[in-house]
Amino acid sequence: MISFDELVALKPTGRNSWSARAHPGCEANTGMFGGWTAAAMLKAALSCEDAEGTPAAFTANFVSRVEPGADIVIRAQKLGGGRSLKSWRAEIMNDAGEFSATASIVTANRRDSDRFLEGVMPAAPAPAAIPLAHPPGNFGTTIDMRPVSGFPPFKCADTRSLAWVRVVSSGALDWTRLVYLADATPPRVFYISDGPRPSSTITMSVYFYATEAELAAVGEDHILSEVAGVRAEGSISGLTMRLWSRHGALLATSEQLCWFR
Repeated sequence: MISFDELVALKPTGRNSWSARAHPGCEANTGMFGGWTAAAMLKAALSCEDAEGTPAAFTANFVSRVEPGADIVIRAQKLGGGRSLKSWRAEIMNDAGEFSATASIVTANRRDSDRFLEGVMPAAPAPAAIPLAHPPGNFGTTIDMRPVSGFPPFKCADTRSLAWVRVVSSGALDWTRLVYLADATPPRVFYISDGPRPSSTITMSVYFYATEAELAAVGEDHILSEVAGVRAEGSISGLTMRLWSRHGALLATSEQLCWFR
């Protein structure tokens, strides 16, 4: 199987500019998997010549379909900031010069500080005790999912789900893999439906809490994806997500807004 780094490979074309191929192995039902699009933009920002710090916040806006197999252009730039925080912008354009996606990123030069954590990691059987499942679509083969609850995601009592997830191809968990997995969950509107229906992500935000030591401790292990719907109304639905390490570290949270029919 092709490695994750190859799936999200960037070829430098100038200062803070890259070309990439929208790898068909990450195709979803509405074009490229949103996690791939997000990972490519975050990788670009972190690859800038003047990059510093680690990601604290990431928000992607999905403008139009990224065609699987297409050649795309990715650009990133630093917008400004101070000693502790820097703001960045990234964008994907197709060969016609049209925007496919944009992202805003904040990086932080982290230091030791006071701390708290509200909530606890849900109880779940070990991943090895749960049969392997793959999300539907080409991109699903890149994700090792071990469903705990909320699957299959149809005609359920509520919109909550719990699953162990990891990227199948080799490589330890890093920031781009983390943002990739933040999109690896069924649309919440499925949970009130008889089966799959058209749905696409409008915007996705990921907030990073993991320390570099906590990421290193995960390695290639699964992480626990805890998801709940917010509301569905007027063809718009939302969800919230928490991503936990096996050791109970809250690595990241995410919020998504989706369109559905």
